[in-house]
Amino acid sequence: MFAALDLASGQMFYRIRDRTRWLEFLEFCRQLRGRFPSGRLYLVCDNYGAHQKAEVLAWCADHGVELVFTPSNASWLNWIECEFTALRYFTLDGSDYPSHAAQETAIARYIRWADHHATPKRRFAVNSKIRRPDYQPNVA
Repeated sequence: MFAALDLASGQMFYRIRDRTRWLEFLEFCRQLRGRFPSGRLYLVCDNYGAHQKAEVLAWCADHGVELVFTPSNASWLNWIECEFTALRYFTLDGSDYPSHAAQETAIARYIRWADHHATPKRRFAVNSKIRRPDYQPNVA
């Protein structure tokens, strides 16, 4: 599954594919560009190899799409991970779907419900000490 979170509306845009190679990711980027045709489009991605394929990077550069990569082991920086946690909890945990089609239907049903109840994402980690300029993490 490829998914994107529109911070302005709080809604998710997703596509379930049999494979998640660079060709499918490029198709997903094209669909996002079609959905948001004007202005610069920022996609926050993890460091999955398909996201960094030369053909994907070239297409993105030509079409006003900027891929922003999260640091390794820092997926928590991408807001969509919170949405994935809820999706996993409500549709996948403890499930035993008879087929992939049934599982995909459950995921689609949950995302439609979540999109119907979505609110704009405006504030992130408001009280987190990591946002303070005087915060020094414990690192070696």
